[in-house]
Amino acid sequence: MAFVNQNQILQSLIVEQLVSDPASARGRLLKEAARLFRDKGYERTTVRDLAAAVGIQSGSLFHHFRTKEEILKAVMVETIRLNTALMQAAADSEESPRGKLRALVRSELESINGQTGEAMAVLVYEWRSLSEGSQDQVLELREIYEGLWLSVLEELNELGQLKADPFIVRRMLTGALSWTVTWYKPERGGLTLDGLTDQVMAMLGL
Repeated sequence: MAFVNQNQILQSLIVEQLVSDPASARGRLLKEAARLFRDKGYERTTVRDLAAAVGIQSGSLFHHFRTKEEILKAVMVETIRLNTALMQAAADSEESPRGKLRALVRSELESINGQTGEAMAVLVYEWRSLSEGSQDQVLELREIYEGLWLSVLEELNELGQLKADPFIVRRMLTGALSWTVTWYKPERGGLTLDGLTDQVMAMLGL
């Protein structure tokens, strides 16, 4: 897979004010919020917990966000924006549909098991904690993310390289790749993310 400069993509999104600088007060708050929401759950995490995690007074949180739900939504929105940009760049670096799919699989595995893993888990498990309006905003971004997958899978299907329905394949992959966070332990001398990606592609007959 061609090299994708992840830091360059992140910096570009920061300049466009689409995601927060991880080194900023807001960025640190979102990172700690993702960790707490994953570990304790959104409902059980208090404003005081969030403030303590970043070493500020509870009232100071509201310089960045009006409500706790706004923090939750920001965690989800910024994670989708970042990972969509990374996946798009990875797919664009490949020429063949197969190469593009491998790039998407590799990118999603990294997002789930890497730096945005906590926020990705929050997306899955705390979805119902968002109000309907916030859910609609996140869904709009999610549709763009999923559209990357479906366009590549549909192309493979049209070429006869993918036998199953693209929509079903994507749903199956969503569950399978997300679940790797519960068992994938590279530090134990097992598969690298590249090796795991190869196994996923082999399962798909690609």
